[in-house]
Amino acid sequence: MPAFRHVARFMYNKNGPLLLPITQRIGIMSAIFRKQDGTVFAAMTWLALGLSWLSPTAVSAYLEDRIVAVVNSDLIMLSDVKRESEPQLQQIKRQHQGDDLAQRIKTAESMALTKLIEQTLQLQEAKAKGIDASEQEIAQFAEQLKLQGSAVDLADPRHRRSLRDQLLLMKVVDREVRGAITVGESEMKRYYQEHRDRFAVPEEYLLSQILVRFRSADEVPDALAKIRKAMDELKRGERFEDVALRYSEGPNALEGGRLGLVRQGELLPAIEQAIAPLVPGAISEIVETPQGFHILRIDEKKPRQYRPFEEVKHEIQGLVFEQKAEERFQSWLAGLKNKAYIEIKF
Repeated sequence: MPAFRHVARFMYNKNGPLLLPITQRIGIMSAIFRKQDGTVFAAMTWLALGLSWLSPTAVSAYLEDRIVAVVNSDLIMLSDVKRESEPQLQQIKRQHQGDDLAQRIKTAESMALTKLIEQTLQLQEAKAKGIDASEQEIAQFAEQLKLQGSAVDLADPRHRRSLRDQLLLMKVVDREVRGAITVGESEMKRYYQEHRDRFAVPEEYLLSQILVRFRSADEVPDALAKIRKAMDELKRGERFEDVALRYSEGPNALEGGRLGLVRQGELLPAIEQAIAPLVPGAISEIVETPQGFHILRIDEKKPRQYRPFEEVKHEIQGLVFEQKAEERFQSWLAGLKNKAYIEIKF
């Protein structure tokens, strides 16, 4: 009798019987009886009971679904896994086929199941800690998602439940993980020393250029002759600004070809390569790019520098906090798994 009363709580609510999928009802009852007296109740008896509640068409549909995991008192169904993995599966099916497709689908569904198990454990922990989400909080969360461009339908019970679960997941992680984290000054300084490259400012150049454009292959010979003539004048000692004014077709020709300050990595690869070995005042060889033919002069070169600690302190605090939060989250989640009853039937 105690076992039957436990079953009844799953099968009924205040509005009458809960018409769960037949496989889910069998799984619930089997798990309950197995836990209570070490035996599994005759499943066919419950199957007959379940079938009596459903039409033949519904029975056929329900039998296509099945339990793929038991997480304490909660069940995860194959349909849950399919729904969770569907976006990724659509992409996989477009990009792969054959044996590779089958393997990638299996991997994607296994990852989806792992995610569902972990979410279920977190939601169970939220319930155990008395954490809940009010209707007002759900409505506010829905409005935030709408502002971000997400489609939200609070009239759909499944969608509302999903929003509530998302809020509970955030709340329980904030309380059990993120809320207990502090970041000290010494930790931030150590991170700064160990990751200095992250806060480096690349080399900067003050550049001037002479640009001769070509728009088709037919124009290349004339453009090349023109840029070579400009180079000859530079080698004879003509001022770069004067040569740029006579020959350059760039938008900055009237300013003597000055490009201004640019950072390493912002230029076309061919130009980067040409100016890398130059010292201030030096002129490059002729460089060809899709824009045309270039001659470049380094006016000033600022070496790579590092942003000072005080300037990046708050940025580092956020980085260290997220690093510690991820480590603590994984440890907390491992603890939930270790003390849980998890049976996978996938």
